[in-house]
Amino acid sequence: MSRKLENKVAVVTGGNSGIGLATAKLFAKEGAKVTITGRSSATIKSATEEIGNGAIGWVSDVADINSFNPLYEKVTDEFGKIDVLIVNAGVVAMGPLEDVTEETFDFISNINYKGVFFTVQKALPYLNDGASIVLTSSTVANKGLAGASIYISSKAAERALVRAFAADLVGRGIRVNALSPGSIITPVFEKAGFTKEQSNEMEAFFQQVTPMKRSGTVEEMAKGFLFLASDDSSYMTGGDLLLDGGFSNL
Repeated sequence: MSRKLENKVAVVTGGNSGIGLATAKLFAKEGAKVTITGRSSATIKSATEEIGNGAIGWVSDVADINSFNPLYEKVTDEFGKIDVLIVNAGVVAMGPLEDVTEETFDFISNINYKGVFFTVQKALPYLNDGASIVLTSSTVANKGLAGASIYISSKAAERALVRAFAADLVGRGIRVNALSPGSIITPVFEKAGFTKEQSNEMEAFFQQVTPMKRSGTVEEMAKGFLFLASDDSSYMTGGDLLLDGGFSNL
């Protein structure tokens, strides 16, 4: 390993599974002092054991604004001020436009938009100048996709936040970027309540419409996060790293 994050303090929200877990594992191998968050104490425990390298985890709900200050205080007490913040926690909801309820709308917005906003805002006093913030957006943020209006718009909102945050924080030398995955092999659809068969159908659909004709891996996404977190991307802010097999542009 190149140890690109040697002694850097990194926080990965939603780091207990999928892309977040793969990213936390890579960061730890690259020398970072890693903290992950999630809503399940059981998965947090197993994930920190898998990450190793002194990683710690805290149960934290990004939909609860009051959860942020205690989280960041614990991180800084344990490791010091934060150098890398990966805002990865998010949820998916799919369904016909006419069936969307206010409850579903609020659930998605409170995590994917409001939660993301306050994850960053509440972190500001705990961030080192020159830190890197990366938001997980999505390749569909710039697409029209039937049955995904709430999810798509929430990810488009995240992309807009990246630009605004980058402008707000450039004076502190804090870089803010997005990573936008395409179809990735994770349990995201099953977590959203899809059956295994439905999840397989969704994956098959996205593989068909992706020019590279395959889904990406969480390890490929983790490498993208490492690029954005490290000095390799030192001249990049307000940007969007597309890792989607050509879905957006081809």
